Amino acid sequence: MDLKGKTAIVTGSAVGVGRETAVQLAKRGANVVINYSRSEDEAQEARGLVEQLGVKAVLVKADVSNDSEVRQMVSRTVDELGSVDVLVNNAATTHFVNFADLEGMKEEMWDRILAVNLKGPFFCSRAAAPAMKDAGQGAIVNIASIAGVKAVGSSIAYAASKAGLINLTIALARVLAPEIRVNCVAPGFIDTRWLRQGLGDFYEPAKKRTSEQTPLGRVSTPEDVAQVVLSFIEGADFVTGQTTIVDGGSSIAN
Repeated sequence: MDLKGKTAIVTGSAVGVGRETAVQLAKRGANVVINYSRSEDEAQEARGLVEQLGVKAVLVKADVSNDSEVRQMVSRTVDELGSVDVLVNNAATTHFVNFADLEGMKEEMWDRILAVNLKGPFFCSRAAAPAMKDAGQGAIVNIASIAGVKAVGSSIAYAASKAGLINLTIALARVLAPEIRVNCVAPGFIDTRWLRQGLGDFYEPAKKRTSEQTPLGRVSTPEDVAQVVLSFIEGADFVTGQTTIVDGGSSIAN
């Protein structure tokens, strides 16, 4: 897909992978919707970075787990930018609960994690699909996690939600074809503020240990993940329903 003049919605694009993906889309000439739910200051900064690249940026506050807010975001996108050609389902949340602490994984945690991480991408994809089909083509990329492949990470609920997202990718790829391609990226350990805050004092030891165990010798960055996201959008016209792991080989290490 030639992205010049196209319109992309990137959920959770105030910081991290979402922001970097938005910037990379803008560098290729796409207009971008910057979506956020809480981080307004950072979202404003992300919009500024996109606009500096000479394209249009629209800032939309919407909770992706709220179907009405999602539909309003898509409607506003079409009204202001004319179309929806690309959707990157990046918004996510978690609670850091040790897998063995079954009682610590409260019902309200499950509900929120599944609502954002699994229902959210479904709501966004469903809302955006008609506009993409009207345009004759579209690309959706879901951001899952190695947690969804190997049942590791911040909590059981998070891992399960990302496994569900990988499955949802396949289902949507089937039903939205041939006009819309749906693929998935599953990062491993990413050097982001989100993970630093979640792990606290454990972050640096975890980063060091992961780097040492990873064949490519480091953890991933938002730029690494965005690179693969863009490859699905730009250069994979005959690929759909697939998940690519981005972890420097960590998952294949002995």
